[in-house]
Amino acid sequence: MSGHSKWANIKARKGAQDARRGHMFTKTAKEIIIAARLGGGDPDGNPRLRSAIQAARAINMPNDNIKRAIQRGTGELGGETIEEVLYEGYGPSGVAILVEATSDNRNRTTGEIRHLFSKYGGNLGVSGAVSRFFVRQGEITIPSEGLTEEKVFEAAIEAGAEDVRNDGESFTVVTAFEELNTVAGALTKAGIPVQKVEPVYNPTLTVDLRGENAKGLLKLIDALEDNDDVAHVWANFDIDEKDLEAFTQ
Repeated sequence: MSGHSKWANIKARKGAQDARRGHMFTKTAKEIIIAARLGGGDPDGNPRLRSAIQAARAINMPNDNIKRAIQRGTGELGGETIEEVLYEGYGPSGVAILVEATSDNRNRTTGEIRHLFSKYGGNLGVSGAVSRFFVRQGEITIPSEGLTEEKVFEAAIEAGAEDVRNDGESFTVVTAFEELNTVAGALTKAGIPVQKVEPVYNPTLTVDLRGENAKGLLKLIDALEDNDDVAHVWANFDIDEKDLEAFTQ
C-alpha cells in the first residue's frame, strides 16, 4: 500500500478528514454526476454510481439531491457541464502528484490548483509530466467483517481481479481499469458486499520521505483535497506508518 493510501486510511480512522457538510455534499454530488454520465443512471447496472450513492447516504444527503445529481449526469436535467480534469505536478522532494478534479469552470479550477502547488512548495506541470509514474487501475473496497481472506480472494480471482489486499479492516480488490465494473458486478452476484468502487492511479515507484519533508508534502496534499473541485489526489510517496500516525496528533 502506498504512503498516500496509508495516509488516507489513518485520517479516516481518526476522523481527521474534512467534515464540513456542504463541502462533502458538493464533492459527492459531482461524483454521482460523473458516474451517471459515464455508466448510466441505473445503480444496479453501474457499480460506480451505486458506490457514490452509498457515500451520499452515509453523509445524509437528501434523496432529492441524489436524484437531481443522477438526472444531471444522464442529461435529464440541465445545468452547467461538469467535466473531469487531470492535473499533473511535483510536490516537495520531487514527489509526483496527480490531481483529478470535477469542475464547471476549468480556468477557475486550474488557477486554484496552480496556486496551491506554488504555496506549498510544489509546481504544476503540463499534461504527461508525471503520469508515467502511475498505472490506471480499479479498486473495490469490501468490509472484512464476516468474510475470510480465502473467500474474498477466490471470488475476486474468479471475477477477473488482479490482486487482493487485506489491511485488517477491509479488503481491497485491484482490477484492470477497464474491468472495474465487470468485476464489481461479479462480486456482488457472488454475495460479496461491495462498499466502494473507484478508478485509481497507483504509483509504479515511490519516494521515501521522513521528517519535515514528509510534513511539507502532506500539507500540500491536504490543501488540495480540501478544494471543492478536487475529487482525488494520488502521489508516489512512502512514509513510515508510525510517522503518519504522529502527524495526525
